[in-house]
This record gives sequence, structure tokens and C-alpha cells, in this order.
Amino acid sequence: MSREFEMSLMGELQFFLGLHIKQGPEGTFVHQAKYTRDILKKFEMGDSKPMTTPMSTNTALDADEDGVAVDQKEFRGMIGSLLYLMATWPDIQFAVYLCTRYQASPRTSHRQAVKRIFRYLKFTPELGLWYSLGSSLSLKGFSDADHAGCRIDRKSTSGTCQFLGTSLIPWSSLKQASVALSTTEAKYIAASCCS
Repeated sequence: MSREFEMSLMGELQFFLGLHIKQGPEGTFVHQAKYTRDILKKFEMGDSKPMTTPMSTNTALDADEDGVAVDQKEFRGMIGSLLYLMATWPDIQFAVYLCTRYQASPRTSHRQAVKRIFRYLKFTPELGLWYSLGSSLSLKGFSDADHAGCRIDRKSTSGTCQFLGTSLIPWSSLKQASVALSTTEAKYIAASCCS
């Protein structure tokens, strides 16, 4: 029996490594709604008030050395769950990566930021990625940067994403390796990473 025939006997792909895949005549939708509900329940956030954004625009986390320490194991578990969820939730990437910087010594302010992300997941648990069959093959890239966004080392964070037609393919949110001296320089570094 050939390998292709064995694969066809399994039927249409619906779940793969925790990803729910819905295939239709117009395209494919990939989401993690079940996983989202499971982690909300695991971290007792299922009854929390939903938020419309993963992080406030004026949030600026730092080491908060005077803050009250929280359980490091629980904090790392929350971060790990969110890191896996980013496979289909690119809009939480910046907020999650900002919180990961404080895993060594998490404080109450850091846990509050992570809980806000969970409250955002509660707002739209069925969010996912849509890959259209009728999409063109034109490649577009977008980038942005927050100048001196890190309060500790004054480094900027680059955000990039690329679309193939209307389908989001790769995306990233990374702290820049050097300190940018201006907003223009930070955005230039982000654009070069995008291209």
C-alpha cells in the first residue's frame, strides 16, 4: 500500500498538535479555541471580565524590585501556555514577550499584565488565522518599532509581519540588539528585519 493512499484513508485533517483546522471551499481556518478555553480554566480566568486589548497602550513594565514577589512556577506556566498559543494569536505576541522578560523574578505587576492577556483571550476565544484559496501571490511586509520601549536598557522592540495576498504568514516581535538613538533609526532597523 502506498504512503499517499494511507494518508487519504485518515480523512481530512481537523486537529494537529492542538491546532483546530477547518478546511472549506474558500480556504482554511486555523485556531486554538479549545486550548484557549482549557488554559483559561487551568489558571482560573474563565469567569474573569473580558478585555478588548491584550495590553494597555500606556503599560510600561520594569523589574519592579519593590513589588511583591509571586509564585515563579505559576508565572512561568502562564507564560508557557501563552507562548504556545501565539501560533494562531499574533496579536498577543508583543505583550507576551514583554512579560517573558521578568520570569526570573516575577512581581504582582507582571502577573497583572499576564492576567490582562488572559482576559483578552476571554474576549475573543475563537480568534485564528484565515488562509484563503483565492488569495493572490503578492507579498507585502509591514513593520513598526517602539523607540526606547524597554525601561531597563532603553532598547526598542521591532514588530514585523508579512502577508502572502490576504494570508498572514510569518510575524515577529523582538527586542532590537542595539540602542536606537531616534525613532527613525528604530523604525529603520525594524524595516530591515522585515525585508
